[in-house]
Amino acid sequence: MLNIAHRGFSGKYPENTLLAFQKAIEAGADGAELDVHLTKDNVVVVIHDERIDRTTDGEGFVADYTYGELCSFDASATFKGVYGFNKIPTLREYFELVKPVEGFITNIELKTGINEYPGIEKAVLDLIEEFGLEDRIIISSFNHYSVMRFKEIKPGIVCGYLTGEWIYNFGEYTKSRGVECVHPHFITLNETSVAEIKAQGIRINTWTVNSPEEVRRLYKLGADAVITNYPDMAKAVIEENISER
Repeated sequence: MLNIAHRGFSGKYPENTLLAFQKAIEAGADGAELDVHLTKDNVVVVIHDERIDRTTDGEGFVADYTYGELCSFDASATFKGVYGFNKIPTLREYFELVKPVEGFITNIELKTGINEYPGIEKAVLDLIEEFGLEDRIIISSFNHYSVMRFKEIKPGIVCGYLTGEWIYNFGEYTKSRGVECVHPHFITLNETSVAEIKAQGIRINTWTVNSPEEVRRLYKLGADAVITNYPDMAKAVIEENISER
């Protein structure tokens, strides 16, 4: 089972910052999950919300700022003053950080639920191809239309459908559309739902798993990856379960 750091090592460092991603690497995560938006000048940036209010000392929509303007805001969120100034990174800067880390996986969530950001799928793909990371990427979104737009332009890159809902025959739904993964909230996974998804040959990458008990339960159920704020904890639990086999 893979250990994917949710917005980087966001349990202990400012989410979706280069610091959080570096600390996830140091903690032994197998990869990182991150969120992308487009700025006013069409730069792909890494931040969770459509607005910058929660995670920075600014306010307003990402789409209303150029990237140069966004760089003036501190994205340290609740860690303000603890780790110095942390800016909103670009996806390019993130790729520069992780490309040298052999085998490190990136789950890119397209945040197209409120602003659809026309062209974001192609902008993300262009960067993936520039860095040669096609085989280390998973694209996901709660907007399944956005996932399918990505699939249309690059069928070979692994994609996943995000959901927080109990979807009946989620595996069948996913396989019928040529998508490889589901990204369900962990609470929706039990023996019945996992069996149906696995019977369709679909991989399960589940979020956001922050307790050792849930990591153990999902390991035993057969989840393919846990997405967690605490990659150090998940690593320890996974290694403990491996040693017991």
